[in-house]
Amino acid sequence: MYTDFFKTFFRIGLFTLGGGYAMIPIIESEVVDKHHWIEKKDFIDIVAISQSCPGALAINMSAFIGYRLKKVPGAIVTSIATALPSFIIILLIAMFFHQFKDNTVVAAIFRGIRPAVVALIAVPTFKLAKDACITFSNCWIPIGCALAIYIMGISPILIILLSGICGYVYGKYIKPTE
Repeated sequence: MYTDFFKTFFRIGLFTLGGGYAMIPIIESEVVDKHHWIEKKDFIDIVAISQSCPGALAINMSAFIGYRLKKVPGAIVTSIATALPSFIIILLIAMFFHQFKDNTVVAAIFRGIRPAVVALIAVPTFKLAKDACITFSNCWIPIGCALAIYIMGISPILIILLSGICGYVYGKYIKPTE
């Protein structure tokens, strides 16, 4: 089982460009759809918790998924497997950086990759919105939160805490049966 975890998360770490948010659909595809290690609703919770914790999103998600599957040993295996490809690649780049830093082919490749990464980030955003039951009547909540973070510079942690408090008050006093 640990070998499967390692291979899966190593592959995720190896073939994902664009950081943690770009990894969300790939991790979901592997652990929810392909291997059925966790349920969709649990995956959404893991994404939310991982975003609110300090550190790299992909490592946080890997650790939480690994812990969910096999406690501390699972978290260690999945975290190392996710981080190891990046570590190896960065080490190799550092060793040979001076040889290709001004290479026009490399620059052109990354000009093509960057817009694709935006799409990789947008897809899980729409999936999360759908799975979180975002409707026309409550779509102002994520939009308002995003604007508060982006325009006003409010800490995402504060947004999460305030949203949790508001959700509790709403569920307890305003619409307790919903």
